Amino acid sequence: MKVLVSDKMDEEGIDIFRKQEGIELDVITGLSPDGLKEIIGKYDGLAIRSATKVTKDILDAATRLKVIARAGIGLDNVDIPEATKKGVAVMNTPGGNTVTTAEHAIAMMMALTRHIPRGTQSMKEGRWEKKNLEGREIRNKTLGVLGFGNIGSIVAGLGKGLKMKVIVFDPNISSEHIEKEGFEYVTLDELFKQSDYITIHVPKMEATVNLLNAGAFAKMKDGVMIINCARGGIIDEAALYEAIKSGKVAGAALDVFATEPPGEHPLLTLDQVIATPHLGASTKEAQTNVAVAAANQIIAYLLHDTVMNAVNVPSVTGEVLKQLKPFLYLADKMGIMQGQMARGGVKSVDIEYIGQFPDLDLKPITITAIKGLLSQFVQHEVNSVNAISLANGLGIKISESTSKESGNFLNLIRITLVSEEQTNVLEGTIFGKDDARIVRINKFRLEVIPEGYLALIHNVDKPGSIGSMGVTLGKHNINISRMTVGREDDGDRNIIFLSTDTPVPPEVIKEIESLPLVVSMTTFNL
Repeated sequence: MKVLVSDKMDEEGIDIFRKQEGIELDVITGLSPDGLKEIIGKYDGLAIRSATKVTKDILDAATRLKVIARAGIGLDNVDIPEATKKGVAVMNTPGGNTVTTAEHAIAMMMALTRHIPRGTQSMKEGRWEKKNLEGREIRNKTLGVLGFGNIGSIVAGLGKGLKMKVIVFDPNISSEHIEKEGFEYVTLDELFKQSDYITIHVPKMEATVNLLNAGAFAKMKDGVMIINCARGGIIDEAALYEAIKSGKVAGAALDVFATEPPGEHPLLTLDQVIATPHLGASTKEAQTNVAVAAANQIIAYLLHDTVMNAVNVPSVTGEVLKQLKPFLYLADKMGIMQGQMARGGVKSVDIEYIGQFPDLDLKPITITAIKGLLSQFVQHEVNSVNAISLANGLGIKISESTSKESGNFLNLIRITLVSEEQTNVLEGTIFGKDDARIVRINKFRLEVIPEGYLALIHNVDKPGSIGSMGVTLGKHNINISRMTVGREDDGDRNIIFLSTDTPVPPEVIKEIESLPLVVSMTTFNL
């Protein structure tokens, strides 16, 4: 089996490949996209970090490729849906740099508070600016932790150890779980209002892009300090610049930027900003950990058909995978939809298997559904290995059951999610051999293909409602490729499911929700 390492990787990981019988290794870093495309067809495995971009074009050329392993957490540089279509397992190493990134956030907070970079630079330039570099104590200050996943929870613990008052907001984790861990749960607005420091530990996704914007800064304390060691783009950088210039924000410590490297960035002209070049995971220990893990994962998959930390393949043998494939696809889409529908911290998930599932081990299907759900909250930290334990760690109770009861479908998967604000029920089935369908959403019966850009609209069941939505979408050049209508049992509302060629922007959603006969609109990206 041939493996290509296309990014710089710690030597301990390289040595594992070189010493493994049955593996032929090439280390070729710094390849251009065309250069990688030209040679990728010779390899069965690909080990990367963040520099290599595995696009559809690369995957089209990768005719032998079976596995991609990222020495790190983030997989923004891999087209995972395309890899899945082509049967390429995509793996990451989520635990290798968790502590390292958390420690970097605390180090950035301390350096910002005590003006350490400015003090060092002024000393090297022969100046003694003691009076101009007065800092402040962090003891008894309020640290607002935005996101309570693996890294955010460690940061919260470190802040508590520094005798700070730690408050936490995470929309997808129940307040009971956060309080059980010993921290105060607050709303996002309360976190903005109370915090002396705000440290960001949420994934970058549609809901978190520009989460810290001009409106958010206006709600914050005067003199607040911001730390971001998560992902660039979560902070509106132009708004942060204005907030610092106005004095609302006293300083910012940034390890990540929306565009990396950021070049001549306005924020880097400000004395109140300290920055590092995405060093959150850059310690010797972390780089060794993730390189060793990535090497072992590729070897286990290529030589022993063993799946470790895959984000798109369950840990089962190839023969079982063929039998489970349509149900795994359905469960993944149902989990993603539940995650995108959920409001408030998730408390429990109940998965029911109804009808005929002949001699199948249903555990991989459950794991896939939970992975799909959690991918909407913690993104790259979740995979088929850690999904259940991660859900348990977030305080989510998981139950599953089977029933042979007869119904309208040969087999049916029902997923019921209970959050702090609502309960949502999804049902799905397989038509024929492998055609996945969603057949129920809460009270509504319908038939939906779970793929692409979808919009779920609740409306009053009166003439003109569907027409007004179509006119609005057409006005904004959004084409409807498919439409399904379901009616509420014994009610006066319809549910409309639209498949569109492009996403429906937030401003268009607001416009549709303002129509007289529309109750609400929810969009999905599957």
